[in-house]
Amino acid sequence: MLGKTHLVIALFAAIIFLPHVSHKWAFIPIVLLATMLPDIDSGFSSLGKKPIFRPLQMLTKHRGIFHSFTFCILVTFILSSFLPEFAFPFFLGYGLHLLADSWTIEGIKPFWPMKLVSRGNVKVGGTIENTVFLVFVLMDILFAILLFA
Repeated sequence: MLGKTHLVIALFAAIIFLPHVSHKWAFIPIVLLATMLPDIDSGFSSLGKKPIFRPLQMLTKHRGIFHSFTFCILVTFILSSFLPEFAFPFFLGYGLHLLADSWTIEGIKPFWPMKLVSRGNVKVGGTIENTVFLVFVLMDILFAILLFA
């Protein structure tokens, strides 16, 4: 999925959970940052274009370790040990990115290094993804109005 689609899906989940979290000031930014992190292994993503991630891209392949629940759970565990208030928003954003990418034709290896691939039939940037994007934009607006009204 494209970055914009990941962002609107993650924002929807963040809006849903926002009333139930204690560190509201950090919750949405962490969810949104976490949903973009799996693509640091791609030089075409907004974060992956940053020069700091180039060495990482030479050592990994796109949709490898960073597109796995193995990595997501490991980082969430580390965060829960040192910055527990960041663990859930990280897991939510990162996990939703993985879930959405598992719907694509390319899929993901959810339990890397195992070879099992989880994939669907959504073409990145295609009609289905564009529809998903528009639906989530509308739901984000509606739920934000309901939450803040």
